Amino acid sequence: MTNQSVLMTAPGEIQIVEAPMPVRKEGEALLELLYGGLCGSDLGAYRGTYAYAKYPNVPGHEFSAKVVEIGENEAGLRSGDIVTANPYFNCGTCYSCRRGLVNCCVDNQTMGVQRAGAYSRFITMPVERLYPVGKLEPKLAALVEPFAIGYHGVQQAMIQPDDRVLVVGAGTIGIFTMLAAKQKGARVYITDVAEEKLRIAQKMGADGVLLNDSPEHFAEQAAQITQGDGFDGALEAVGMPETLQLCLDHAAHGGHVVVIGISKRHLDLDSNIIQKKELMIRGSRNAQKQDFLDLIAWVTENQQAVAPMITDLYPFTQAADAFREFAAGAATKLKVMLQF
Repeated sequence: MTNQSVLMTAPGEIQIVEAPMPVRKEGEALLELLYGGLCGSDLGAYRGTYAYAKYPNVPGHEFSAKVVEIGENEAGLRSGDIVTANPYFNCGTCYSCRRGLVNCCVDNQTMGVQRAGAYSRFITMPVERLYPVGKLEPKLAALVEPFAIGYHGVQQAMIQPDDRVLVVGAGTIGIFTMLAAKQKGARVYITDVAEEKLRIAQKMGADGVLLNDSPEHFAEQAAQITQGDGFDGALEAVGMPETLQLCLDHAAHGGHVVVIGISKRHLDLDSNIIQKKELMIRGSRNAQKQDFLDLIAWVTENQQAVAPMITDLYPFTQAADAFREFAAGAATKLKVMLQF
């Protein structure tokens, strides 16, 4: 067996390189990658706009894989099993970890960001981070991690049945956030600047879409939907100061605002809006084990509901083309995926 990796050497630079074959340690499994999804953070690193990016690095943290080698383990995993994985490595000792908030460990190291990512033909992972996907199609299993990001954000929003919820951003994370909020029985509306993405979101179940082509037009649409009351929940899934401000402006008094997106730019904030509206603002970082387990079960039962998320598929040897074309056509693409 030989190994190859996708390497991002600098913004806009992708290479396929020979890599050493990883050696499995005690408590680890040797995995053969099957599919890997290009995340918005991968795209941001490629563009040079992602706050946490470093170079050179192997990108990738959303994937499915086949177990090649594994020892005895409590999870009952065996060679040949198909798995997905929790890619957020935590220290286990900080105050967050000691309270069970491992997703926001103070020394969090996400694969493909603070540490080497998954985009290699073969990788090793701690067994405790692997989740068997059963009958779930491997290509769709690679969608579980980005779905978990939106799903965790929805848990932070304390959404109730029949709430009116606004999701800002109709990319992969935004649409998954919409689907997660729909599971709560909410009426979910999604906004974006890209009409094609809004069309996809509506086909996938959004109760309504708002084209964000001007502040005035957006405000008019929002007022019509909420009768001027604002949205009970507003979830930011873009990572721009302007889109966070949109959430603050259009959340109802007493509403919840959740920040999922990551930005390199600062928001010049009039904090009085928070006090005046008595807004509850929460961040949402990564996801927890239970989020993954919940979604493996849900996606297995609803595979056709998430299949339209995959808009492009490339062999991993064409990763440079995949990144370049994703960057050029992000307004019309959702999940760009590599097949290993």
